[in-house]
Order: sequence, then C-alpha cells, then structure tokens
Amino acid sequence: MNQTNNPQLRGNAQKLRREMTKEERRLWYDFLKRLPITVNRQKVIGHSIVDFYCASAKLAIELDGSQHYEDAGLESDRERDHALSQLGITVVRYSNEDVNRNFDGVCEDLLRRLDLTGIK
Repeated sequence: MNQTNNPQLRGNAQKLRREMTKEERRLWYDFLKRLPITVNRQKVIGHSIVDFYCASAKLAIELDGSQHYEDAGLESDRERDHALSQLGITVVRYSNEDVNRNFDGVCEDLLRRLDLTGIK
C-alpha cells in the first residue's frame, strides 16, 4: 500500500486541515509554514493522519490535547507511533500546553530536530 495515499482517510484529513485547533493554527501560521522546507498539514500516512509531517526529515509532529493523556489515548498513540516508526518516521509530540506556554521552546526544539538551527 502507498503509505501516503489512503483514500479512506483523505476526506477526513481535508476536514482536519479546515478545522485546525488554535494550537495547530499557531504552530502552522507562526512557524512551520515559514520554514524553508516542506511541511504538510494533516498528512495521511498509512492508516494514520499526523498533524504535521516533514518528509525530508521523516518527522511527524503531533500536538496533543488532554484526550491523549488518558489511558485509551496513550495506548492509541503508542500503537500509531510504533506503526510510523516501522516506516522510518520519527514522531515528536508536544502538548497544547507546550505550544501555549512555551512556543519559542517548541520552535527551537523543532529547528534542532529538522537540522535548521540558525533559522527562525
């Protein structure tokens, strides 16, 4: 199966792009969209939709709300992260609280992970 083209999820991904959370909007419009590399929003990969994906770095960026810290959410995230790691993709997670309270720190961490230090 083509890992980035799951037609069953495409419509849902489009809807999620239109209805981004305020934290996703902030990270996208105030940082990721301005980077000199391609980052996709709500990217379908296999059986998952990741919040943001940088193919050149094989990095999935997830912003987690409170549901991700409940038992079911934690287990689901572990399974998704494992499946993505089998495709050679690293998943990095930030809480919505991280984005709201430490936006610069999140951006600096991403610059390091994307090997773009010196750019902001």
